[in-house]
Amino acid sequence: MHAVILDGSERDDSATGMAHQVISDELSRFDWSVESIRLCDLEVADCRGCFGCWTRTPGLCIIDDAGRDIAKSVVQCDLLIFLTPVTFGGYSFTLKKAIDRLIPNVLPFFKKIGGEIHHVPRYDRYARFVGIGVLSEPDAEMKDVFNALVERNAINLYSPAHAAEVVTVGEGIQSVTSSVRRALLKVEAIE
Repeated sequence: MHAVILDGSERDDSATGMAHQVISDELSRFDWSVESIRLCDLEVADCRGCFGCWTRTPGLCIIDDAGRDIAKSVVQCDLLIFLTPVTFGGYSFTLKKAIDRLIPNVLPFFKKIGGEIHHVPRYDRYARFVGIGVLSEPDAEMKDVFNALVERNAINLYSPAHAAEVVTVGEGIQSVTSSVRRALLKVEAIE
């Protein structure tokens, strides 16, 4: 089984780094191969919104940078993890850019899901999905917004199972480990 961690942290973010290490350790204990993609170290351009990935080069972004490789890794993995500092309840800007570049992984057509209009999947199989957010201090409202965002992204990512957890800077390793395990258990990535 193969997991991809899209790490939206900044270079000197020790709290998110600790969560990253816990995720990697937990998955390795259960024989997952883990591909960590640290987004701040890569050149990922903003999505142009040109829809070339649907019309000119179907399934492939027209921008030739790390965004192409990220979209490919996401579609080939069994478990996708978004790891990010929580910014106004959402993802870091580096993670958001990478997410925007995943649009080639769906088709330009639409269908109704739960009374809402969503894109049609391009592939037969999509990964389970976990969102792990890191807050500098407890904030119930931001946590609720983050959980709702992960829920909404799970629909668009066609994830068969998803979970969200928010950890706070200063929590000990035990607390972070418990939160990560809870999320991984929910998507049946670990026992």
